[in-house]
Amino acid sequence: MTTPTLSTTGIHKSFGSHHVLKGITLDAHKGDVISILGASGSGKSTYLRCINLLETPDEGSMQLDGEVLKVRQRKDGRMEAMDRKQVERMRSQLAMVFQSFNLWSHMTVLQNLIEGPMRVQKRPRAECVEEADQLLQRVGLFERRDYYPAHLSGGQQQRVAIARALAMRPQVMLFDEPTSALDPELVGEVLKVMRSLAEEGRTMLVVTHEMGFARNVSNRVVFMHQGVIDVEGAPADVFGTHATERFRQFTSSHQDRAAA
Repeated sequence: MTTPTLSTTGIHKSFGSHHVLKGITLDAHKGDVISILGASGSGKSTYLRCINLLETPDEGSMQLDGEVLKVRQRKDGRMEAMDRKQVERMRSQLAMVFQSFNLWSHMTVLQNLIEGPMRVQKRPRAECVEEADQLLQRVGLFERRDYYPAHLSGGQQQRVAIARALAMRPQVMLFDEPTSALDPELVGEVLKVMRSLAEEGRTMLVVTHEMGFARNVSNRVVFMHQGVIDVEGAPADVFGTHATERFRQFTSSHQDRAAA
């Protein structure tokens, strides 16, 4: 077995007295597309935020491409990253696509795509613009390169957000319910882009309620319940022979809004 691109071991996270994550261990190898399912409050988004270092786990460890995140305990007992430069370097390789797009509203579509590569990765502007144009062609929005986010539909904004994530040339892409804020008729256009990324071998962790995507595009499915992994495996197993009663109840209450 090859070394995982991303590995988390025993991740715990609490907010006050609320113990959100209770020891999550998960490996993602190159090319894995892992759909993370679970009811609201199960810890899915918190887990992604811990991976992307928007939150620091209280316990556990994380490795990216063999590099271990260095942490230390503060005086109040909480954990924090030891090396800010390491955090910035690792985060640049863990591109996050948020539920609410999180585009910079004062920048055009093109500016949204080139800001990170230029400022964080110190790449030449001309190179960044050329790559951004290629990415916008790919997601079908080249003709909107000079528009501001407010002039785009939700589906268009999310496709720009995906292109912006790709512009950082990440090792792993993290999607936090990327279709849940969209009107039903716009879901398909975003899922189509995500499917194409999976087909080209991108490593992706996707928190989603889109059962069709989880079944048909993922090579692994993780179902979380109250901060732990309830079941994990290939889609055929998780949705079939290895389905737990809790997972069956979950899937029966979530219907696709669009075919993946």
